Amino acid sequence: MAKRTKRRAPRSEYSSPSQLTLIGFETPFYNQLDPDNRWVVLSKQIPWDELVGLFLKHNPVRQTGRPSLNPRILIGAVIIKHILNLDDRETVAQITENMYLQYFLGYSSYTKEAPFDPSLFVDIRKRLSEELIAEMNEKIHGFSMERSASNLDKDKKDNGPSGGEGVSHKGEVIFDATVCPQDIAYPTDIGLLNKAREISEAIIDELHYKNRVGKKPRTYREKARKTYLKVAQNRNPSRKTIRKGIKAQLQYLRRNFNTLEKQLDGFETFPLEHKLQRQYWIIQTLYIQQLEMYENKTHQVEDRIVSIHEPHVRPIVRGKARAKTEFGAKIHLSMVDGYSIMGCLQRGFPAYRIRGELLGKVWVLPCKGSC
Repeated sequence: MAKRTKRRAPRSEYSSPSQLTLIGFETPFYNQLDPDNRWVVLSKQIPWDELVGLFLKHNPVRQTGRPSLNPRILIGAVIIKHILNLDDRETVAQITENMYLQYFLGYSSYTKEAPFDPSLFVDIRKRLSEELIAEMNEKIHGFSMERSASNLDKDKKDNGPSGGEGVSHKGEVIFDATVCPQDIAYPTDIGLLNKAREISEAIIDELHYKNRVGKKPRTYREKARKTYLKVAQNRNPSRKTIRKGIKAQLQYLRRNFNTLEKQLDGFETFPLEHKLQRQYWIIQTLYIQQLEMYENKTHQVEDRIVSIHEPHVRPIVRGKARAKTEFGAKIHLSMVDGYSIMGCLQRGFPAYRIRGELLGKVWVLPCKGSC
């Protein structure tokens, strides 16, 4: 099967909004854009020059290599994605098909070419840091206030001064603490331990493949799987059954950790690549937390891991009828003049920074950017 190659995105230089007009935008079927369309109106309410300047300040353009994409397209695509609540692929498809969205992104004419590959959204989200987003929110809010003040001055000139002169207050501020929910599988102790055990078995296989000394270590994976399914497939397992299943998975996981330490002793340098190395640290922390809860007969522990693939996700009790507990980052929002400004973001403790200290052996390893 031929390998699929990604199509390179068309390059377009950034143009200031003052240089774009509705009349000059070339549309299919010789139609003119509706000036009251929501995307046309929204494009005029955003200070694109300031936002692009902030983006380039935090993400300087490289002097060598292929030229980067137009920053307005990157910022605008994220805005479109969240306003329409679309996934990455559908966002690119909508931009390709909709001339109003292309006008919002600063295109001078309609094109049927995709702006970029959907996988680029991953890199875009990394570039839009918390600090950058906060500065952009301030610029958008300040731009809106300037427009409102200029319109108010214009009304005073046209209609004369209105009552209420000398009033110092400007309105009200609404504060709220909420959660940005993450789409993760509902966590159970035995489910997390089973997943951690499977990861430990995969790491054992990887180390044996790299070293190939002696026979492959025994892991009892089939027996451990049957023990897990005996509890997981039970519709109404008793507390005693669940506790017995958790104990079994803890024992299998502990045995795998001992095997891993013996395997690692056969290498002069740490042999695991970054992905497995990170997962190894996470499941060690998960084991410590689950063992502590099992011994203390509780379901609470500090910085509890509820997702191995996203260890930063935190459980937050909300008390809602549909879902008493939500999983995600806790944020503190303030509503000012109709604009939501994020004041605090709590993702939780990055537990995977542990350096293999579970069994007394410490590896000195380089920490990569996403570590």
